Amino acid sequence: MMNIWAEEYQKVHPDIKIEVSAGGAGKGMADAIAGIVNIGMVSREIYPEEIDQGVFWVSVSKDAVVATINSQNPIVNEILKKGLTKQQLIDIFITRKIKKWDELFEKSNVPSELKNIKIYTRSDSCGAAETWALYLGDYSQDDLTNSADSAINGDPNLAAAIQGDLQGIGYNNINFIYDSESKNPFSGLIPVPLDLNNNGLIDENESFYDTRDEIVNAIANDIYPSPPARALHLVTKKSFSGTTKDFVYWILTDGQHYIPQSGYIQLSNETINKQLEYLETGYRPEIT
Repeated sequence: MMNIWAEEYQKVHPDIKIEVSAGGAGKGMADAIAGIVNIGMVSREIYPEEIDQGVFWVSVSKDAVVATINSQNPIVNEILKKGLTKQQLIDIFITRKIKKWDELFEKSNVPSELKNIKIYTRSDSCGAAETWALYLGDYSQDDLTNSADSAINGDPNLAAAIQGDLQGIGYNNINFIYDSESKNPFSGLIPVPLDLNNNGLIDENESFYDTRDEIVNAIANDIYPSPPARALHLVTKKSFSGTTKDFVYWILTDGQHYIPQSGYIQLSNETINKQLEYLETGYRPEIT
């Protein structure tokens, strides 16, 4: 999303040069606090200790983290029909009480070589991991790492790992699950539906994973839970000023136009107006 904003802003402000670097939320926050960058991109909650170090932020958009499995998973049809509950996901990702695919449902004909669940997580400090852990409960990225079989650097590599492992389960931001052109999941990747009401079935109002447009609509209407839906923030040291402030103002106004087509979700008008107020005053109620 930031790449698109930077590109479009420079079209109308050719005298401004914006360099966008990749990295997880941990790097974005650390670089902003250190003053290495004017803007850091953070896709998780802002921690009290970061506020104590003088960080300031505005929220600019929203997306979500979704669990993923291989399209040839040995019980893929059962998962698509019944979904997974939060407790089942806790027992897979955190406690490891569920270690085999045939322990999820009453299904005994899983080939022995495919029974074991292989858990993938992120190795880089990132908002996706923190958000997924927070959805599961009072957990952190470290808890996911401690339970995982393999830790992978970056969203694209984690998605690729699941695509290459029939036994794998992981999690990704939605734009690394769905193709931007077809809006369908990438080949070899299946988003795991959440059984939100714990009735053992994916009901019609829980079935919104077939295309990117469907899940974006579910996030926008607060049907998909938050977390793992989450706000996306831009952070800086102390407050935004000068040309950086002008760019962030544009993101919160004209730049909002580019969000839906990019697979992200716009914040409500009320929330955007609040962020504009914070940007202008350099003050947020969380900062004392």
